[in-house]
Amino acid sequence: MLERRSTVGAGASRFVVSERPEPGYRLLLRTGELARRVEAALAELASCTVCPRDCGVDRLHAVPAAGDGQSRDPGHARAVPAHVPKGTACFTGRQARVASAFPHFGEEDCLRGWNGSGTIFFSFCNLRCVFCQNWDVSQVGEGAELRADELAALMLDLQARGCHNINFVTPEHVVPQVLEALLLAAEAGLRLPIVYNTSAYDSLRSLALLDGVVDVYMPDFKYWNAERSRRYLKAADYPDVARRTIREMHRQVGPLTFDRHGLAVRGVLVRHLVMPDALDDTRAIFRFLADEMSADTYVNVMDQYYPAGAVGEGRFPELCRRPDGATLLAARQAARAAGLWRLDTRWGAALHPPDP
Repeated sequence: MLERRSTVGAGASRFVVSERPEPGYRLLLRTGELARRVEAALAELASCTVCPRDCGVDRLHAVPAAGDGQSRDPGHARAVPAHVPKGTACFTGRQARVASAFPHFGEEDCLRGWNGSGTIFFSFCNLRCVFCQNWDVSQVGEGAELRADELAALMLDLQARGCHNINFVTPEHVVPQVLEALLLAAEAGLRLPIVYNTSAYDSLRSLALLDGVVDVYMPDFKYWNAERSRRYLKAADYPDVARRTIREMHRQVGPLTFDRHGLAVRGVLVRHLVMPDALDDTRAIFRFLADEMSADTYVNVMDQYYPAGAVGEGRFPELCRRPDGATLLAARQAARAAGLWRLDTRWGAALHPPDP
């Protein structure tokens, strides 16, 4: 008997499919549409508008020359390759920079299953969250640039290791590179669902290129308030962008669905990290999800916040504490009060493989 309390639960049988659907990119591969998407996406890099920063720089031709090394921004100790054009907010050129790739057992049960989520962490980020818990990756830029064939090989290796999906983490600024590598991986036999694990600071153009490619969208919704977003994310337009992108994600794939073993196969899973002194943002976000998307939206109300990144040593003192139990309880109650009922929990046992 499988344990599915954390993903399916009572009354949710209509979100369970009898057979796992084929990943969407497999159909696009057969029709030639995936190759067309790659060509269109790479063209976007010539004057980059891949994310809402709209830097307009030429990333397409930013490739390492012989002996090209890294320069360090002395104020932030960023490992910025010397060939990356100035004015590039994501500090990424023609090739995606990858920090790590491994079967991840720390994701939601419906993603990690019993063999792990095949997670690929991209370096750098188009946001500047002062509290980032992956600071060395998102801001310092730890990792190495990979060609498309090398990135494709990572996907195929994760599939060979039994992972349930390919989980792209912080892919907002490397959508063209992801598509380029996915085409190669699909041609070589990749058949796993694609999880797009994002801050929700995405462009609608990039999401149009991903329509039919991504099976599971997993956006954060960090803050509702523009001033908090300006102070803590360095992007005052974040709430507006997140609202329109999450709407588009829901339009493409709908509410989250599972196979009969409790693994996510298609849909939107929204994460919201409960922050200190921001319950008004939490309530507004949950009302938006329930009223403007669907009360069936699957939401993870996350309690993992702790001071990290640039927070501490006198900086951002209001964030130098974890939310207390009363705040976390109030956040969960706010989700229920908004009408949301599909809330991820960690109270059930881990999923187990099907009986032989």
